[in-house]
Amino acid sequence: MQHKNPRLRRRSLALATLAGLTALSATTAQADDAAAILKAMSTYVGSQQNIAFTFDTDIEVITPDLQKIQFASSGDVALSRPDKLRASRMGGYADVALYADGTTVTVLGKNLDAYAQAPLSGSTDQQIDRLRAEVGIELPAADLLRVDSFSALVQGVTDAKNIGRGVVEGVDCHHLAFRTDETDWQIWIQVGDQPIPRKYVITSKAVTGAPQYTLVVKDWKTSPKLEASTFAFTPPNGAKKVEISDLQNIDEVPSSAPLK
Repeated sequence: MQHKNPRLRRRSLALATLAGLTALSATTAQADDAAAILKAMSTYVGSQQNIAFTFDTDIEVITPDLQKIQFASSGDVALSRPDKLRASRMGGYADVALYADGTTVTVLGKNLDAYAQAPLSGSTDQQIDRLRAEVGIELPAADLLRVDSFSALVQGVTDAKNIGRGVVEGVDCHHLAFRTDETDWQIWIQVGDQPIPRKYVITSKAVTGAPQYTLVVKDWKTSPKLEASTFAFTPPNGAKKVEISDLQNIDEVPSSAPLK
């Protein structure tokens, strides 16, 4: 529909243009605000020499008949820069621990009475990358623990929003949402002078059914005292040393799951 009166038409066009510019400005401001909050979290976490927390995770998978199934796990993470990591994860199908002492990584399958070892050196950031690429193991919350997690997180981001506030585990948080071509992801960051991540959700848009991975951070300890013994591995009595490829059923999703 067009206005017959040219003056009214020009006024309508001007108002529409103003509304569009206002919406664009609001969107830009919202994206900048989300980026600033995410950057503050990255700077704070990256400045911490020692980090320790517990977590709960849920990972969803989609069966061939499009049924969504969720697997839950809990665990803990300890990190001491520049080069020490420890993590454990226990679910209904696996009980696994990882120790990286600066020179060697050990993966212990507690439910298997077996462990495997491999050389692993470098900074904690480098170890996270090498564990992923060379050993095939993803450290829980890995992308949030880097010295510069901001640069890693915003790669490929096409949209950012500050949704507002949310409460996670009773903690007031900033709720941010980001989009890439393949994933939508959300993060809840604690409000205040300790902007730690409290919840992280990744939605896989490229997979039918859009399954999600959810991590909830609990019991975050600020500047915990972590001794070298925290990251040292002592084989349990009766545990057998094997190759890492022989450690079966240590993933969050068990091979016995009805997914085929």
